[in-house]
Amino acid sequence: MTTISAAPSGTSLVVDGVQLIGGAWVPASTGETIDVIDPASGEVLAAVPRGTAYDVEQAVRAAEEAFPAWRDTKSTTRGELIHRWAALIDEHTTEIDELESREVGRPHWGPPPMARILRFIAGQADKVSGLSLPTHTPDVLGLTLREPYGVVGSVIPWNAPGAMFSNDVGAAIAAGNTIVVKPAEDAPLTPLALARLALEAGIPPGVVNVVTGYGLEAGAAIPAHPRIRRMSFTGSPETGESIMAACAKNLTPLHLELGGKSPQVVFADADLDAAVPAMVAGITLNTGQICAAGSRVVVERSVHREVVSRIAEHMAKIRIGAWHEKVQMGPLISAKQHARVMGYLSLGREEGAELVTGGGTPSGAEFDRGFFVEPTLFDEVTPQMRIAREEIFGPVLSVIPVDDEDEAVEVANGTDYGLVASVWTSDVGKAVRMSRRLLAGQVGVNNAIGAGVIGGPFGGYKRSGFGRTMGADAVLEYTQVKTVSLRGTQ
Repeated sequence: MTTISAAPSGTSLVVDGVQLIGGAWVPASTGETIDVIDPASGEVLAAVPRGTAYDVEQAVRAAEEAFPAWRDTKSTTRGELIHRWAALIDEHTTEIDELESREVGRPHWGPPPMARILRFIAGQADKVSGLSLPTHTPDVLGLTLREPYGVVGSVIPWNAPGAMFSNDVGAAIAAGNTIVVKPAEDAPLTPLALARLALEAGIPPGVVNVVTGYGLEAGAAIPAHPRIRRMSFTGSPETGESIMAACAKNLTPLHLELGGKSPQVVFADADLDAAVPAMVAGITLNTGQICAAGSRVVVERSVHREVVSRIAEHMAKIRIGAWHEKVQMGPLISAKQHARVMGYLSLGREEGAELVTGGGTPSGAEFDRGFFVEPTLFDEVTPQMRIAREEIFGPVLSVIPVDDEDEAVEVANGTDYGLVASVWTSDVGKAVRMSRRLLAGQVGVNNAIGAGVIGGPFGGYKRSGFGRTMGADAVLEYTQVKTVSLRGTQ
């Protein structure tokens, strides 16, 4: 395979073979590296260190050394440094967008969110406050303090590495923690670039540490480390179980975001002109590799056929290609993910679902070397089918017809997941009832994935995990509460 620049614009934000530990850019302790592959072409974008538990230990030590001074830094100063970090990201917006687009395989989908995520978080840094508590006697003062945990850990996925990195790192360091992050081996370049800009912004060495490597090596070592005081993980339920088991041994507090099988509930009175394009965009955005993707259409039977016909028509118009082309959908992230999605396409046929459109790989020489798949629509899916219950993480949409509102609720809530749900209706009363009855951390009415809200807490019910990010309390999630009772002496 041919090695090419880490970003087409020739960015210097990523250097081959090094990771960030204690403010220094160092190779893995073993000297081994992992190739990062362009999913559209199979070319090597860059090489990153194959970190191990030893590298994690060095990162934890560096974070421990940096913690006391960072904890004691004024909260306003921490916020100002995060603002400066956001400003530097803005200066490098094109480079970072191209870098993430290329390593993830997605086409450009608008301005990268990292800078605005960090600005929102920076505004919370000096809003962390405790409470004044009532006391039994007037000579005692009671209060609570919110304090950082210390060294915290984070393992993030490959589907949106820039946003995930910004959410976890920003909130953790705003609260006064130091952090060790392990990005996914498939897409570690954007986190490394963002970490370089954090250093350039003046965030002290050791506050942000990035160890690259495989999940079973570097990733597993973080939650298992006895001096990691709080852990965050985003990924599959299976890996989440392993992370939780590792944290349990040290009683480490944990935040989990574990994906979804989000229903799009479409009633007969829905505005289909708005609903159908939004639903298609929601399942094809990032090639369906989004935890909140609306992968099930639970549709009232009276409009079932019309909805299926319209979705198929819109899916047929989706342009597929590499990140730099004028397309709406790129490849899947890897050969492993491609095989997984193709397996579910075969499974859907075997289970008896009706394949309406898609179901394979697009034809043409331009698709031969990448991990491309067609947008796929299955109709006449039953709630018991695996394609209706399991997270595929690809552009695969299952249509399940129902008779009424009660059956719609039963089907929508009938999986192990509870991350996002959407309701399409013009009936306000029905929208209110459904918003309350749906078991999901986010419910969108007349939008595809609950979008459009600034600062809405994001997280799941059931096997979609627990804890919340993105909201005004995101920084508070990285604090622990201390009660103080103070009696004066004479």
